[in-house]
Amino acid sequence: MVHDNSKLNKNRSNQTFVSMLEDVGNTLRFMADAGCQGFVCDAFHQDILRNWGRQSLDASDSLEDIQRDLKDCRRCELSNKRTQIVFGEGCEQARLVFVGEGPGYEEDKQGKPFVGAAGKLLNRILEAMHLTREDVYICNIVKCRPPNNRNPKPDEISTCVPFLERQIRAIRPELICALGKFAAQTLLQDEKPISRLRGRFHAYHEIPVMPTYHPAYLLRNPGSKRDVWNDMQQIMKRLGLC
Repeated sequence: MVHDNSKLNKNRSNQTFVSMLEDVGNTLRFMADAGCQGFVCDAFHQDILRNWGRQSLDASDSLEDIQRDLKDCRRCELSNKRTQIVFGEGCEQARLVFVGEGPGYEEDKQGKPFVGAAGKLLNRILEAMHLTREDVYICNIVKCRPPNNRNPKPDEISTCVPFLERQIRAIRPELICALGKFAAQTLLQDEKPISRLRGRFHAYHEIPVMPTYHPAYLLRNPGSKRDVWNDMQQIMKRLGLC
């Protein structure tokens, strides 16, 4: 039997080329998940390349690691007018994580999430659930305040959300509560309005997610507080809090 060596070598070359393309694709996805945009050669992104392949994307790092990687972030235009980054706070092993939209005026001043009027309402919701801020973890889709509290732009969300994803992997919560439209739509990759998403559990990487109205919305629409309390009762039941 005579083998066609040229054809065999060509097939091997094709397989090698496909494998190389897969490696490049994996590298680009890794860099995108880590917050890279464009071809940047600063120390942060060089560190990403040096560490590529040392751990699986599914492996979690600590919140301290993530905050150190975030540093004095300048990855999007939100950094231009912020006072400080609002990383998140609470229990690092929380069973329940609350994810909001982004920092407001008071949050930007203090560097802590949900400390303004909406935060005070969230505190009352937690109290009614027999929880404190120290029992849960609270963070946002974007870590810097959008100017004049405008909605975050799609590119700002896509730049910042890898850090949120890493936070969730580090905490490994049993349940996530998405506060408002942007948190729910981003986590669930679903453009339905929050009025249609709320009231039932969805999933984010196999973690149950309960979307509900943002506390700031409740300040303007107090009639929706009953809907939010119904959502919180479902969370309490799922976590065995009632």
